[in-house]
Parts: sequence; C-alpha cells; structure tokens
Amino acid sequence: MTHTTTPAATPAFPSRLPGVGTTIFTVMSALAAETGAINLGQGFPDFDCDSKLIGLVDAAMREGLNQYPPMAGTAPLRAAIAHKIERLYGRHYDAELEITVTAGATQAILTAVLCCAAPGDEVIVLDPCYDSYVPAIELAGARAVRVPLTPGAFRPDFDRIAAAITPRTRLIALNTPHNPGGAVWTQADMLALQDLLAPTGVLLLSDEVYEHMVYDGAQHQSVARYPGLAARAFVVSSFGKTYHVTGWKVGYVAAPVPLTAELRKVHQFNVFTVNTPMQHGIARYMRDAAPYLNLPAFYAARRDRFRAALARTRLRPLPCQGTYFQCAAYDDLAVPERDLGEADFCQWLTREIGVAAVPLSAFYGDRFDQKTIRFCFAKQDQTLDAAAQRLARL
Repeated sequence: MTHTTTPAATPAFPSRLPGVGTTIFTVMSALAAETGAINLGQGFPDFDCDSKLIGLVDAAMREGLNQYPPMAGTAPLRAAIAHKIERLYGRHYDAELEITVTAGATQAILTAVLCCAAPGDEVIVLDPCYDSYVPAIELAGARAVRVPLTPGAFRPDFDRIAAAITPRTRLIALNTPHNPGGAVWTQADMLALQDLLAPTGVLLLSDEVYEHMVYDGAQHQSVARYPGLAARAFVVSSFGKTYHVTGWKVGYVAAPVPLTAELRKVHQFNVFTVNTPMQHGIARYMRDAAPYLNLPAFYAARRDRFRAALARTRLRPLPCQGTYFQCAAYDDLAVPERDLGEADFCQWLTREIGVAAVPLSAFYGDRFDQKTIRFCFAKQDQTLDAAAQRLARL
C-alpha cells in the first residue's frame, strides 16, 4: 500500500469573529517587552497582593479543598458576596439563588450576554467600551448598537440612548467606573436610566469591576442601589481588580432569580465552576472589609502621583473620577508627534520615550481618534516615578 506524504489540508470554515485580531493590549505589551519600555498600557498591577490572602488560599489547599465546588460557587463565598452588596448598596441578594461565582468578569459578561441575547436581538453598548462586549454580542448572534458617550467627559447622553432603543433591544451594557475613560455615573444618571427603562422590557448588564476605585469622596452608584434597575440587571464584579490578583480570574454575577436561572444554564456548560481553594481563601479574606474599603485612598494616591507627573509634560490629563486608568490628550505636543494618529503615537511613545500606553481609539467601533491615550497607574511608586522621568521629555 502506498502512503502519501503530502500534508493534509485543514478544512476551511467561516470565522465566528471575522473582525477580531490580536488585541491592542497584546500588541503594546509585546512592544514594551521588545523595547524595554515601562508598560503602562495593559491594566494589571505590578505589585503583590496581600500575603494574608495567599496564606488563606494555601490553607484551603492544605485542608483538602481541591475538588469541584458547587456549580454556582462555594456557599461561603456566595454568602460573603451577598453580605458585602447588602452592606454597601442596601440590596439583599439570596446567596443560594442570586449569586454566581464566575471565572473572572469577562466570563461573567459573555455568559450574561449568551443567556439572554439571540439572533435578531440588539444590544446597546456605550462607546468607548471594554473590548469583550461586542465579541460576546456577536457570538450570541445579536447585533451591537453603539451609542457614543460624550467625548472627553465620557458622560451618558440619555437622548441618544433613548433613540437607540427599539423593539429589538434586549440588553444595555453599562460600565461604571468607566474603562477606559475613568468617568463615574452619578445618582442622577442612575435615576435617569431607571426612568428611561421603566416602560420597557430591556435588560441591563452592569459592569462594576472597578466599584472600589472611586475618588474624591464620591460614592459608587451600583445599580443594586436602585430597585427599578436591579430587577432587570446582571451586576458583574471582579476580585482580580479589588484584591490585585487579576491572574486568579475570579468574579461574580448578582442577579434576580429569573435572570440567575438562565445565566447558570450557560455557566454550567462553558466553565461549570471556578477554582475551589481560591474561592475559600477569598471568602475568608472578605471577613475583613478594610482591604476594599481602603482601596479608594490607596489608588487615589497613585492617581495623584501620576497626574502630577503628567502636569510636568505637554500631555493633558483628562478628569479621572474612578478606575486605575488615566487618559491624556497629546494635542499640545509639537509637530510631527501631535499629528500622529493614536495608534501610531503609542508606537512612537513606546519606542522613543520608553513608556507604553494604549490608544483610546481601540475602544471605539469606528476607531474614533481624539488624540487621546490611556495609561494604567496601578503600579508601584518606583514604576510611576521611572515612567514620569521618561515622560518629562515631552
């Protein structure tokens, strides 16, 4: 018998996400590593988490808590989450029926979209937005309807949101505090949204992963505070952001019973469940509220340190009310750098100045270019100071 040595061709098939390529975060992080630049582009801390938290996870492992937990999450962690939400925002969620632990916030977002959006549905996203929203919508077969926030201030325009709602609208995705813009929704914003949605059957996906990073005495306005919003909302948050452990990928969704029932149908078949010892360790760590209650002051100090550094350059910092991201405009720089598009400017900044950032245009569907870039200040003081020395050349 003769055997061919010609390699077999991989069968072709249509891409489910034909418009998705390598993310800007991967591109800029790779360029930073290649050039030795200080990476202020990708949103993760460069400092360690609390050693007490690591000890609690280690203790859970040594106690033998290493097998599958319940699909919805361990009972102690779900109880701790429900207690925290009620303490901070005044809404009681049933830990057994309304809290689901997820493999990070991105899985929570995908699962929420998949469980309620179907082909023919529309999902409103507010541009600029986190880059996982639209692919999740497209994987569900639905259509993303992009409504721009006001440029520079990143505030919601409720007239434009109202005009975008149609009989096909299934879901609106909102994000406060806002990545990448750093804006924080106010009580007036939430009441306006509640009034707008009251006569509709539109659901709400509220991405609140930066809930504990709100500055200057402001309060985070979780949709859980507002009965008319909470009744229709998947509320998403993340321990990765709160406890400086982004690589652990542990988050959660709080939602009313009917929404949670549908969410869990999808959750059980895309991840089923989440890392057991980390759930137990986080639950024990949450007995002390100080780590998240002190987070605004912790990050405000880093924000202020970085903003002071930017003030010594020709970059113009935009307001930053929340998150650990700082946007800055470069329209005051000298030519030719001032005339570069945002993506090219970030390449130039990384190669020539030695600091990596990401273009704000990457968060817009139409790649709207405002000559604005985003930095992450979730870094050690020495990292921020070293970046400041390099940026002082601008």
